[in-house]
Amino acid sequence: MSFDMSEKAKDLHARLLDFAVKECLPAEQVFADQLQASADRWQPVPVVEELKQKAKKLGLWNLFLPESRNGAGLTNYEYAPLCEIMGYYGLAAEATNCSAPDTGNMEVLERYGSAEHKEKWLKPLLAGEIRSAFCMTEPDVASSDATNIQSSIVRDGDHYVINGRKWWSSGAGDPRCKVFVFMGKTDPSAPRHAQQSMILVPRDAPGVNIKRMLSVYGYDHAPHGHGEIEFKDVRVPVSNLLLGEGRGFEIAQGRLGPGRIHHCMRTIGVAERALALMCKRAQARVAFGQKLSDMGSVRQDIAKSRMEIDQARLLTMYAAQRMDQAGNKEARTEIASIKVVAPSMALRVIDRAIQVHGGMGVCQDTFLAAAWANIRTLRFADGPDEVHMDQLARLELKKHR
Repeated sequence: MSFDMSEKAKDLHARLLDFAVKECLPAEQVFADQLQASADRWQPVPVVEELKQKAKKLGLWNLFLPESRNGAGLTNYEYAPLCEIMGYYGLAAEATNCSAPDTGNMEVLERYGSAEHKEKWLKPLLAGEIRSAFCMTEPDVASSDATNIQSSIVRDGDHYVINGRKWWSSGAGDPRCKVFVFMGKTDPSAPRHAQQSMILVPRDAPGVNIKRMLSVYGYDHAPHGHGEIEFKDVRVPVSNLLLGEGRGFEIAQGRLGPGRIHHCMRTIGVAERALALMCKRAQARVAFGQKLSDMGSVRQDIAKSRMEIDQARLLTMYAAQRMDQAGNKEARTEIASIKVVAPSMALRVIDRAIQVHGGMGVCQDTFLAAAWANIRTLRFADGPDEVHMDQLARLELKKHR
């Protein structure tokens, strides 16, 4: 499917697709073998580091950051199809330095960071020399309502003292993770949406303790991982605060809009790959005297999947276009819509593909089982479906008052 793109965007799309097919796809099994053979699963995998060097030489590096001199200069609408390629070919995102949560954290630093923040943290992140994590979700409260967050950021002279417990801090297990973007309360007595602030916390700051790495349906996602982290009397300079006290929600909204577009388009890429596997399996497998592809129920599953993927893609591209033309706030209806639609669609497509594969679909012989586990988490990551649908309903009702 083609969209109206600039010549630069079309060129990057073609080059990324070629790189993904020729380099990233063959590297997937090498990645699995190297990870399995490693004495320490929580170390960088050599084949990925090699892919990064190749991507840099090809000019396929930091393709996000719309309208920034540090990125490729693409709009959200132009970058979105690149995310679909990254979703289809799983290693392509990290290979091009376009993987979460670093993309979101780099956007935070680009938009809201000081010159000091950019020099110390943004510059090495853009170079792929370090990685980062985003620390917002907490185990003791329903973090889908971010006003519930209990972690504290208290001023003490020329430092802030940080206390709290976070989990699902993706990327925390990677030894290259050097900085956390931490959200906590600076003023519990302020209005609800002015209580929170964001601050940069070095990974090696005294009082930071990674308690454990969490698994996703049994997958540990090494060497990236998702950490539960304790922050106990962690002291960081006042200058580490982002934008100002009480502006955490403002930063979060600026971070999440583009991130949701990226997630949704990568999810569509995963669904496309699942459909491709479903079709190949259906044409190769015989049961009860006929190919699966000749069975009416299987054909219906293939047809439904094709329609649902295309619908989700068009809605996501429309949301990206609205963000470019009207801004994140005005596009909140479309952003909320895709956040619900894309993961639910992909889960249905993956489930159908698993059914066609039978026993093979639930084991490690295809990417389907891991993909299902991954995508299932997106129905509450960056906000659960129920929160987005509630927002959509309120916005729709407002039109008809």
